[in-house]
Amino acid sequence: MAITYMKIDIITIFPAMFKGPLTESLISRASEKEILKINITDIRFFSKDKNKKVDDKPFGGGVGMVMKPEPLYDAIKSTGARKKNGAYKNPYLKPYVIYMSPQGKTLNNKIVKDLAKFKHLVIVCGHYEGIDERIMNYIDEEVSIGDYVLTGGEIPAMVLIDSVARMLPGVVKEEESVKNDSFYNGLLDYPHYTRPVIFKNHRVPEILLSGDHNKISDWRKKEAYKRTKKRRPDLLSD
Repeated sequence: MAITYMKIDIITIFPAMFKGPLTESLISRASEKEILKINITDIRFFSKDKNKKVDDKPFGGGVGMVMKPEPLYDAIKSTGARKKNGAYKNPYLKPYVIYMSPQGKTLNNKIVKDLAKFKHLVIVCGHYEGIDERIMNYIDEEVSIGDYVLTGGEIPAMVLIDSVARMLPGVVKEEESVKNDSFYNGLLDYPHYTRPVIFKNHRVPEILLSGDHNKISDWRKKEAYKRTKKRRPDLLSD
């Protein structure tokens, strides 16, 4: 039987951080509609330490702590994921393991669209100085949300889940809304207006009141291009 939903496994030492973001708004509704199935795994559950420690001092000395390989490996394995580059007739059916890391590729709309093709994402949230390098044998892709460092991978994981979920059919009520979003077609979004027609002596552009949908569409395309050229010219040079 064909898989009609996306499964997302989150591997973390702070599962409670996801309680709000995953139980509100579009993500919550996507879960209710069974478009998304999200499971949160606490890495500490797999720790064999009596105090449930999942970190230790780095070999060779240095500051900070490193996440231990054994509990991380067991947590990843519990999702059904195996060593990367495994044999799959359809690669998008493979549990695709992502490590949220400042050393990864910077998240953009192309990466989001590619990840939305997978039926099963496994997201590893790192902490401390990072994870034991040997776990990279089980990571398919490292993803960053920007050139800065956060306390851990939980907030980046939330950003990734939200951006990918919007690409799934049925999550956003109006599919055209997603296609008109900034970056979807390589441009920033066009300006938006709503009632009242006049606010603080500023009037809505007449073209939007004309009822001529062809002219409105042309106006929006031109405005999107102008805004991109002014604010993010780098997008036009790609």
